[in-house]
Amino acid sequence: MLGLTGYGVMPLVLGDLKPDYVDLVQALGGQVVRNGPGRAKINILDPGEANAAAARLTGQAQIEVLADPHQRRLEMVVALSNIWRKRPPESISVQILDRALHVLDDTADRNPVLGDLLKVIQDGPESDRAVAVDRGDKNRYQEITRDIEVDLVGFTSGAAFGDMFSGHTTTPLHLDRPAVIDVSSLGEAQADVKAAALLSCWSYGFGAVNIANALADSGLEPQRRYFIVMDELWQALRAGEGMVDRVDALTRLNRQKGVGQVMISHTMSDLAALPELAALPELDQKKARGFVERSGMVILGALPEDEMPRLSGAIKLARAEQDLLTSWTTPTSWGSSADMEASPPPGRGKFLIKVGGRPGIPLNVALTSVEQGLHNTNKRWNLGRRPA
Repeated sequence: MLGLTGYGVMPLVLGDLKPDYVDLVQALGGQVVRNGPGRAKINILDPGEANAAAARLTGQAQIEVLADPHQRRLEMVVALSNIWRKRPPESISVQILDRALHVLDDTADRNPVLGDLLKVIQDGPESDRAVAVDRGDKNRYQEITRDIEVDLVGFTSGAAFGDMFSGHTTTPLHLDRPAVIDVSSLGEAQADVKAAALLSCWSYGFGAVNIANALADSGLEPQRRYFIVMDELWQALRAGEGMVDRVDALTRLNRQKGVGQVMISHTMSDLAALPELAALPELDQKKARGFVERSGMVILGALPEDEMPRLSGAIKLARAEQDLLTSWTTPTSWGSSADMEASPPPGRGKFLIKVGGRPGIPLNVALTSVEQGLHNTNKRWNLGRRPA
């Protein structure tokens, strides 16, 4: 992030759970948006600057800038339902939601919120009833849409995800500077809530970048380059069956022009989910491995030996490369904190860069004195520590 900023590339951290990135973004003069229950909200039905941008555009560019937020909003409502129910919603529910969102776009005089979508579903407009095939029977329509109503009531009442998605977007992103969406207030919140927060941040951020690019393509705004950070990928993937498709859909909607994207996870095991966390179906596991297989560059830190078969199934690793990665996991000997600083763990700052089938490039990250203060992600361990 810091290196790319020097080349004029704007870093966007879409969902910082710990937080790891806030100090760096603040040092870069960037924007910190603090989201979470009781804090700022993200309205997943907010088209962002799409309508204002469309008013400045014409032709195909105008059509595309309006179509993108519709698909993103649909994907996000479906994703929340997927997380809430631990399974993808039925296709008829997705079609009804799609029609209802079109009704909102045609009738709303302001940015809609989830409560508005709930009202449209409850009112049963003709377009929704046609998709539901209720044959003129209102009771049948209500039965078909019952699950959708239950979900939307849960999302808007706070029963499902607190008040994160219950209102209008509190703090819009400004894409003319580095930015981070800090969701660290979630703390020990349920995994479902964290997954929902991350997905909403990713969707909102990608949508904002696409609008910025559309305006730049038309010569209405300067072309900016962005580097999007998607950390804690596993938190979203483990939220239930079908979540791999949701993440894949959100990222593929990004046009990729002028955008770098990094997806961060701990191990390949995270992409398959652990048995005790209800392993993902085999097809979902293959799709998750595809995130690694399709990456233009894979950067690996220290990994245990049992990770090598999974990793080698996604990228080509020579035996020497595998041995190097596992050697970095060796713990240091016992000693004082001063001893550990003098002789750091073998894997600290060590990484292997893999590009396609080329031999890996090992490197050691050496932080400057300024960077050391910005990249301390273990601050609480330093508070009140006794002298060595």
